[in-house]
Amino acid sequence: MYQRILVPLDLAEVEVARPAIKQAMELAKASNGTIHLLNVLSLTPVMLAEYVPADFDTNQRQTAEETMKALVSECALGDRVTSAVRQGGIYHEILEEAKTTNADLIVMTSHRPAMRTYFLGSNAGHVVRYAKCSVLVVRN
Repeated sequence: MYQRILVPLDLAEVEVARPAIKQAMELAKASNGTIHLLNVLSLTPVMLAEYVPADFDTNQRQTAEETMKALVSECALGDRVTSAVRQGGIYHEILEEAKTTNADLIVMTSHRPAMRTYFLGSNAGHVVRYAKCSVLVVRN
């Protein structure tokens, strides 16, 4: 079974991520594994940097870390649930965190595909293609 489960979350749509968290909790309970929640903050585009407050990135990270702590406490698995906030490209940072944490499973949600994702690819699609571990995509 899976011992180290990574669950990437979009904090703008926590309710969309709840099915992935629930699935990860069931898998972790069955195998006495751990869960690592991850949020990836997008980089502020250079052309917008002058229009946002100087502490925008710091405040955004602090808010994300507080929200992640609340989600960790909701999981009710004690110290078997951890979290992290990274900044950068979404699928790249998910893959890097999977490598850093030595994840053996990534559980993530994906919206139903729209026409644009067939051509451009979604973050979930990139993770599925390039992850070195198993990936479980929970559909919403």
